[in-house]
Amino acid sequence: MTELSLKKTPLNEVHRRMGARMVEFGGWEMPVQYGGGTIEEHMRVRTRAGLFDVSHMGEIEVRGPDAIAFINRLTSNNVAKLVDGQAQYSTLTTPQGTVVDDLLVYRLAADHLMLVVNAATTDKDWHWIQQHKTDEKVELRNASDDFCQLAIQGPAALDVLQKLTKTALDEIKRYHFRAGEVGGVASLISRTGYTGEDGFEIYAPPDKAEHLWEQLLEAGRYGAPDGLLPCGLGARNTLRLEAAMPLYGHEIDETTTLLEAGLEWICKFDKGDFIGREALLKQKQEGVRRRLIGFEMIERGIARDGQEIVIDGQRCGRATSAGPAPYLKKNIGLGYVPVEHASEGRRIHIDVRGRLLAAQIVPTPFYKRPRR
Repeated sequence: MTELSLKKTPLNEVHRRMGARMVEFGGWEMPVQYGGGTIEEHMRVRTRAGLFDVSHMGEIEVRGPDAIAFINRLTSNNVAKLVDGQAQYSTLTTPQGTVVDDLLVYRLAADHLMLVVNAATTDKDWHWIQQHKTDEKVELRNASDDFCQLAIQGPAALDVLQKLTKTALDEIKRYHFRAGEVGGVASLISRTGYTGEDGFEIYAPPDKAEHLWEQLLEAGRYGAPDGLLPCGLGARNTLRLEAAMPLYGHEIDETTTLLEAGLEWICKFDKGDFIGREALLKQKQEGVRRRLIGFEMIERGIARDGQEIVIDGQRCGRATSAGPAPYLKKNIGLGYVPVEHASEGRRIHIDVRGRLLAAQIVPTPFYKRPRR
């Protein structure tokens, strides 16, 4: 894919002016890091706050009297449990119980939902949802071009954002949202994120993206030693890995089931029928044959995505995501292994460029934010 054919967020030129290194990601040109580098950005999010442009994410609106019933049939979590102003993490599932995509479902009203899906799979998800509509009374709209999305994440995120809005942010519970103004811009303010930290995601018109970005950096004292720092995809990835949050195309995809990935908590069998329910019920009854595990390197060396996992001399899995954990100062990873080898504390090896380096299966998440 050429640079000219890549999609660009409304902040593309801003990132360039700020010296970001731009890369291709899911058909988009995105900042992977800024001048200080990924480790500095990662640490700022863990200790203060970071600002991410996530406008490449897709938004799909579902309206109509059957909106909840329709999306409940397509997703694994229970949409019927949501109230207005609440969101939930969920997945679009195949008949085999594997994952078309993971997403957030926002309930704006009983007849109005918004699905926030991954950038690289937006078109696939849109077609999947359209193809599975039957006689439900719903209207579907790919609203991705109607939004920019900024994420402010970290222990200082609330204090920074509160300077720009009259909305009482401390009253917004985790996985809830409110309509309000941020820097004078009508926005949807959601207490969600993909870093393992507290924080907010702001949805607003794309022509207001630069204004919001600048207002947030100013409110966060950008340039100060502990100020708000713009962050790229590199830090977003290392942060979510420390928090053991799955990444589509790595831990979950159309070859992995929810039960294998440890996502039974968003698989609500008691809600009634949904795509993949029967296959997942059967797998639950029979037991999974492999399981997603977390591991920590024991020997010096850094595991990377795709490297083979070796147990008792047998090559029996691959690391789905792996690398340094800057805050924990360890080398960690996620991967699938046969269920009989998935116990915590078990010694395994990772094939790091032909060298079998010792690692150990450990509990996940690797990092859990302290209660403040």
